Amino acid sequence: MMSRSYTNLLDLASGNFAALSLGGGGGGGGRGLRRMPRVMTVPGTLADLQEEEERANSVASDVQSSQAQDRIIIVANQLPVRARRRPDGRGWTFAWDEDSLLLQLKDGLPDDMEVLYVGSLNVDVEAHEQDDVAQALLERFKCVPAFLSPDLHERFYHGFCKRRLWPLFHYMLPFSASSTSDHGSSGGARGSDGRYDRSLWEAYVLANKLFSQKVIEVINPEDDYVWIHDYHLMALPTFLRRRFNRLRMGFFLHVPFPSSEIYRTLPFREEILKALLNCDLIGFHTFDYARHFLSCCSRMLGIEYQSKRGYIGLDYFGRTIGIKILPVGIHMGQLQSVLRLPDKEWRVNELRQQFEGKTVLLGVDDMDIFKGINLKLLAFEHMLKLHPKWQGRAVLVQIANPARAQGKDLKEIQNEIEESCERINKAFGHAGYSPVVLIDRTISAVEKIAFYTIAECVVVTAVRDGMNLTPYEYIVCRQGISDSKDSEADGPKNSMLVVSEFIGCSPSLSGAIRVNPWNIETTGEAMNEAISLADGEKQLRHEKHYRYVSTHDVAYWSKSFQQDMERTCKDHFRRNCWGIGLGFGFRVVAVEPNFRKLHVDGIVSAYMKAKSRAILMDYDGTLVPLASINKQPTAEIIRIINTLCADKKNVVFIVSGRGRNHLGDWFLPCEKVGIAAEHGYFVRWSQDEEWETYSQSTDFGWMQIAEPVMKLYTESTDGSSIEPKESALVWHHRDADPGFGSSQAKEMLDHLESVLANEPVSVKSGKFIVEVKPQGVSKGLVAEKILSAMAENGRQADFVLCIGDDRSDEEMFEDIAGVATRNLVAPDTSIFGCTVGQKPSKARYYLDDTAEVRNMLGALADASGESSFEERFEPPLSMQIKNDYSQ
Repeated sequence: MMSRSYTNLLDLASGNFAALSLGGGGGGGGRGLRRMPRVMTVPGTLADLQEEEERANSVASDVQSSQAQDRIIIVANQLPVRARRRPDGRGWTFAWDEDSLLLQLKDGLPDDMEVLYVGSLNVDVEAHEQDDVAQALLERFKCVPAFLSPDLHERFYHGFCKRRLWPLFHYMLPFSASSTSDHGSSGGARGSDGRYDRSLWEAYVLANKLFSQKVIEVINPEDDYVWIHDYHLMALPTFLRRRFNRLRMGFFLHVPFPSSEIYRTLPFREEILKALLNCDLIGFHTFDYARHFLSCCSRMLGIEYQSKRGYIGLDYFGRTIGIKILPVGIHMGQLQSVLRLPDKEWRVNELRQQFEGKTVLLGVDDMDIFKGINLKLLAFEHMLKLHPKWQGRAVLVQIANPARAQGKDLKEIQNEIEESCERINKAFGHAGYSPVVLIDRTISAVEKIAFYTIAECVVVTAVRDGMNLTPYEYIVCRQGISDSKDSEADGPKNSMLVVSEFIGCSPSLSGAIRVNPWNIETTGEAMNEAISLADGEKQLRHEKHYRYVSTHDVAYWSKSFQQDMERTCKDHFRRNCWGIGLGFGFRVVAVEPNFRKLHVDGIVSAYMKAKSRAILMDYDGTLVPLASINKQPTAEIIRIINTLCADKKNVVFIVSGRGRNHLGDWFLPCEKVGIAAEHGYFVRWSQDEEWETYSQSTDFGWMQIAEPVMKLYTESTDGSSIEPKESALVWHHRDADPGFGSSQAKEMLDHLESVLANEPVSVKSGKFIVEVKPQGVSKGLVAEKILSAMAENGRQADFVLCIGDDRSDEEMFEDIAGVATRNLVAPDTSIFGCTVGQKPSKARYYLDDTAEVRNMLGALADASGESSFEERFEPPLSMQIKNDYSQ
């Protein structure tokens, strides 16, 4: 049965899932798991959620449980288990996959932390066997299998993952209908071409939903962590977050994240980004991958990151999503155990005899279109031509693990590799010497270790690879083990690496020679340099690499990720959370316990009881949307403000950073509204009053210094502009490139602060702006002066509403929070500081957008309209207060 929690997601992602029904093995299996005692079945509630129109079906309670120990659920496409049908055909045998990263990462987790795995098996299990298989895996391996029907698996894995996401994340675009139809797949996705097919996206969403159901069957959301792995399950976080608002959840991407120019071509780009942002921590191997992800968030979702005390975070509806940058390591124990195997010594001796007197360069790669094997061969050929001394002495051993996929492009690469090997061996080889040795078969771990041990240099020329641990393995094998019987084990160790700059491990190996694999000449020269270096230099580089690899192993990686996940999630059970949005637009809003939504009924009730009210409103982003091209107030806004001003109990002010001429013209129909322009530098209580200046500074000579600087940045930043005001200068970059505009704004801020250090001005950055204005001018001082004037005339406010949306309004919120202690308002005053949008703020309340602001002000206006006809013709409060503003 399909959970109601997911119907919106599926409705969004697909038009018809009939072809991908749960029958035929897709929904079977694991039904016994629903009886597990750790499953929480009692739903909880959160304060103030009853009035939300859209909220998630949360089972997370407000208080973290202390009865159960922490547990982590590792979710990946495949379980770390090998399954094989018994020879008699009756049942299955299972064993741990010792090479699986998911199994190895347990070494870095706390000893008392229970680990549970959720994923699929690499074999097809018949529907009638699935319950028994699931029970056996759970009891013996703590694994929960997700069974996908063959058709769904074909379209999900071979279709969307391998033919769409894999090429795109490796910078390959589907320029033609057949350009990616065969990449990374073995048939599959019948009837689809190389471009994006929505039915494959639907299969991806459905498969992720099935994985989420398996997680939900066994999860205790109060005690468990969830760690999701890789690009197969990027939609999964939304399914889980929709069900459990406070679930502690992390995600690690093991492949490259492409630049925004590549990623933005994905038709489902925003859905995937928003799904990942439902995690608490998102991990990448390198800063480049993380930077690309952050750039996509900025350009497509308008979300900027911040770095605090060494941690990178994205603020997303009140939640801080951590960004983790740490490459995965190898399992030192497993590799050293292979080094101790008795077979290793005789294999090493055998290879040394085979390559006696030769310098061996080694390549170990999967047969894949992105591994750059042929580029390596061409570079080696170039080295032999340019440096004849290596002819007859240098040998390139290329181990090409059998292809795990089929396709036209892969077949062409294989043919090219074979042709290159034949050409090089024919041109430079002779009896007893073959410059290239191609091993295109599966080799044992011991045989691979032996090749690592005898190789003088390992060459990796992948054109794109998420991590690639081959260099790490090579370094450890060259180091050997101290108790080895090898006579050379205790002598000086050395190793050399030539690595592509496009692989994830490259930044970690500072002693390696980094190359652009597409440049055949420089790669060939790098090979020559690597094997020509003096032994002392090789030893120094090897020692540096070994220190890093041995200390940054897989246990260090998983421990660091788990610790960061704990740190990121530490406030989950302290803050108020609720879900909003439909489909992949679903997100959780998290706010401090004392920060809540401003409910119309509550403020109207306080408004009706008050006898003296102050209403202070920002303009841009509060009354009108920031993105609106026409900034003039609508007829509705004029009507609301006039109604509020007509109430004799009200003092109504527009407090804005805009110039007085614009505001004066726009609010010409509102004769009784007060206006504080340019953050309060100019103030007017009504149209009958004159503009007054609130600042001791009348010298604007600093503009002659600031304006040339702003013009310099405007000329070099397309889409930016300068807004000159009477008392300030504002540089806008809303229409500039997001990344470049933000960078230029930071640079300009530093520049202006430097040249204006001795001037009586303040330089501040805001939402897409940099502003220079006189010191001592702020919206907070405006609010204080208005309330002070009301108090001095015996009409202390007993109702204060301040509403705004940006940083300049935070000064107003901060000021009104302390007015009661300074006797500027009545003792029992109702104070409503309200920001627009859910974000960290000094205000106690928030409204989602300008539409909600207008609705709330409209409700206040309606409440004023209910007062008697006679009262509305008495002079309003703002006219009764003597204008002592300039004193």
